[in-house]
Amino acid sequence: MTRYDNNDDPLRRSHGPCVLAVIAVAAAAFGLAGCDRHDNATVGQKVDAAITRTEQAASDAKARAQEAAADAKARTEQAAADAKATYQENAPRVEQSARETNDKIADKVDDIAIKAQVSAGLAKDPDLSALRIDVDAHGGAVTLGGPAPSEQARDRATTIARSIKGVTSVDNRLVVKAGS
Repeated sequence: MTRYDNNDDPLRRSHGPCVLAVIAVAAAAFGLAGCDRHDNATVGQKVDAAITRTEQAASDAKARAQEAAADAKARTEQAAADAKATYQENAPRVEQSARETNDKIADKVDDIAIKAQVSAGLAKDPDLSALRIDVDAHGGAVTLGGPAPSEQARDRATTIARSIKGVTSVDNRLVVKAGS
């Protein structure tokens, strides 16, 4: 028996790759033709249908984008209106609160200035300057505390405190030392 060698096949040697390619293309063509058996549309009609579907999809996407933009615009306008209403509603309270805070700060600054001026006035008095007198001020009301060398010095401390601008009252709690 003669052994048959594929390399000895004259068809395969000369046209093998080309023949195989032609067979593969023919098989693919028959396969595609078989898949499209029920559709009698021409290639041009299929392209037109694909273009129509693409145009419809683009049109639908554009409509959805326009709807989304309109919705976003409406929401933004509503949020701006809500923010404006909230501002208008709260502005008087915020303004009042700011005024009250400003008044408290001004009162505190006034109390600090009054305390400093009363302390400076007491330091100028020869009988009171060497003593440790506590001065406190709240809303223009001054409280004096600590020792006083005499009843006259105690009374001068009240007079000095009352002479300061912004002082509305003086609570003199100075204690006269015994034996003075």
